[in-house]
Amino acid sequence: MLSLPLLAAALALPAFAASSLTAQELLANDALAQILADGAPILGIDGGCDRSVNTCDWMRNFPDSTKLVHMNLPGTHDSATWNYTQATQDSLIRYTGTDLPPAEIFQCQDRSLFDALNLGIRVFDLRFAYNPGNDTLGFHHSQALLAPDTTVEDVWFGFYNWLDQHPTEAVLVSLNYEGGTGTPRDLKLEQHIYNIMTSPLAQRYWVQTSGSLGTLGEARGKLTFLQRYDYEFLPATESNRIGIQLSPEQWTDNTPIIQILYNAYDGPNCDYYEMDGLPIGSGYAENIQWKFNATTAHIENATLFNPDQLYISFASAEHDEDVPPETPRIIALGNGTDTPGMNQKLLPWLQERKGKRFGIIMLDFFASVPGLVEAVIGL
Repeated sequence: MLSLPLLAAALALPAFAASSLTAQELLANDALAQILADGAPILGIDGGCDRSVNTCDWMRNFPDSTKLVHMNLPGTHDSATWNYTQATQDSLIRYTGTDLPPAEIFQCQDRSLFDALNLGIRVFDLRFAYNPGNDTLGFHHSQALLAPDTTVEDVWFGFYNWLDQHPTEAVLVSLNYEGGTGTPRDLKLEQHIYNIMTSPLAQRYWVQTSGSLGTLGEARGKLTFLQRYDYEFLPATESNRIGIQLSPEQWTDNTPIIQILYNAYDGPNCDYYEMDGLPIGSGYAENIQWKFNATTAHIENATLFNPDQLYISFASAEHDEDVPPETPRIIALGNGTDTPGMNQKLLPWLQERKGKRFGIIMLDFFASVPGLVEAVIGL
């Protein structure tokens, strides 16, 4: 059990305030602090946000009647990779083996989930599979195991706790099953994630509507589920589905424009993450330009066409087969000298179109270019 001073620090409480709590409250706080500590490799530490900053609780300025599909929502691609370095990868060789590309191929973020929330990010792209031992579910990016002891439940509790402190905000979670991890996919895994998503606690914190996105008022203080996996083993009787189902069979791999029918409207997505078609050796400037062209063309569609369609545009990419390879950081931020990356190129492009609808834009290394999140939102 955590000591009282450590517990007080973890909860940002002065010692005299913690000492006035009942035993039951102390026990509950201690349990929460332990869960947040277990989730820290993915969640990070919640240092709070400066409410004078316009991205902290930015949704409070929108009326409850606003439809989520009409809003501009900044997101992070492969959100859980912020803490994944070469040292992390080397420390997990006993689980993954050594036949992995360099860690820089897998890392797409450098801010934790809590940091991202506090900086205005409202959509998170997460991928799950078994943790080592095949008893708990954790987070991966392709072959990369991100945190062997952190569970999906730990991270969901972190989101719940953050939303309790920011009840005006709505958060969308895109969850995908990560294949290629070397771990099994079986009925136990599917039953486990289904039980998590249908538990009484989940019913309190996840929007329960199925098949369409509602209003901001309905989503405030809650998570909205974007399900990017199908159940292959779960019995059909386990049929309590929530959120939007984006079947992987409809999610064409590495294509500039993807159309997924999830309700009465087509929901286009743009996930052109590796620039196939460019000759090897084209270099980072041309790879970045191709990605920029595909992404901005897709965002333009969100501006021009049916406002009730959900548009998800991925501004993220890598090209590890190029020589030399373009990592996610290079695509996002350029070479650091004369060639800007996606984020630098997107910032003025979005600012010039302030007031337009962009839909969801998924970013890598979002905080490295100041003002980018505000430009997505339209602040």
